[in-house]
Amino acid sequence: MKIVDATTVVTSPGRNFVTLKLTTDEGLTGLGDATLNGRELAVTGYLTEHVAPLLVGLDPHRIEDTWQYLYRGAYWRRGPVTMAATAAVDTALWDIKAKAAGLPLYQLLGGASRERVRAYGHADGRDLPELLDSVRARLAEGYRAVRIQSGIPGLKAVYGVHAADATGAAVPHQQARPLVEDWDTDAYLRHTPAVFEAVRAEFGPELPLLHDAHHRLSPIQAARLAKDLEPYRPFWLEDCTPAENQEALRLVRRHSTTPLAVGEVFNTVYDYQTLITEQLIDYVRSAVTHFGGVTPLRKLLDFAAQYQIRSAVHGPEDISPVGMAAALHLDLAVHNFGIQEYAGHTPLTDEVFRHAYTFTDGHLHPGESPGLGVELDEELAAAHPYKAAYLPVNRLQDGSVHDW
Repeated sequence: MKIVDATTVVTSPGRNFVTLKLTTDEGLTGLGDATLNGRELAVTGYLTEHVAPLLVGLDPHRIEDTWQYLYRGAYWRRGPVTMAATAAVDTALWDIKAKAAGLPLYQLLGGASRERVRAYGHADGRDLPELLDSVRARLAEGYRAVRIQSGIPGLKAVYGVHAADATGAAVPHQQARPLVEDWDTDAYLRHTPAVFEAVRAEFGPELPLLHDAHHRLSPIQAARLAKDLEPYRPFWLEDCTPAENQEALRLVRRHSTTPLAVGEVFNTVYDYQTLITEQLIDYVRSAVTHFGGVTPLRKLLDFAAQYQIRSAVHGPEDISPVGMAAALHLDLAVHNFGIQEYAGHTPLTDEVFRHAYTFTDGHLHPGESPGLGVELDEELAAAHPYKAAYLPVNRLQDGSVHDW
């Protein structure tokens, strides 16, 4: 079997997605997610101009060899653009291999280690009443674990909380320029424990509550927040400080027993070495889409398992259903699964990417279709072209860009 075509599809059914489609001489196709939020066209160019020409003629069954060929052959290793492109190739090859075997991907990864995958959803509000209503909505949808994010008194907009304009109408995701948000770390540190207190008072001690600090804190500020949240027993505190400085987590760990989750912006195992070997975190957060694919993420999770660290694969709205499906097959197979983020997608996205995975009673399952279990409707995808979109930027009260 040989690869005869490699095509990149960019579509925006509500938000942008980049998909690689590989086709073999036996008519099998494989899909891989290469979406890099806010830098989609950089990956598209990398795939189309540099990677796709290398794939034609290769044996799609040689997944490990192809991964090493792309990673080492580029010379310029790592980085989000390179690893997102490599992830798309790797995932598409796994899709083809599983389809050739007539099996869902998780069966090729060792079979199921559990019956279903626990997921958590996103709840947010510009104030506490809105947040409490959002938690109720997630529980009504079936979620049994919820990430809580709240607006902060005195700040106009906060990342992770659905923004609104002066009339109260939601600001659309698509932005031709980054949305500039104001930021006040002291106000955030004062407000967040009160948010947990209010949610615990309303919903009790059993509901798993998660929170994302979005890399905004210095190490000592992160340690303070982790300590202040201890009475409310959070499931985890995520990205409390930029973990590129891996040693920073030593300070946080020294001062708190709050579980820590890190890694959604990481793209190789080298970003994790200190964090894992010194057991400075409890959950690894990398996505199949941004970590180079199924092959290296499986290796990372096996490495983490030796230190009793669990998986928590990144699953926001900007991971396409292709990337989500790949994550679910891994989740079902690995021994050290922890929890899966699941923000869901718009109905239109689910039409463009028809998928076999299901969400029921707070849990996900990848389904039993051969391969990933995702099909791309290319005609519908073409009807929704790329639109410029960027993540927001934080500025402090003095007008400077927030430096953490």
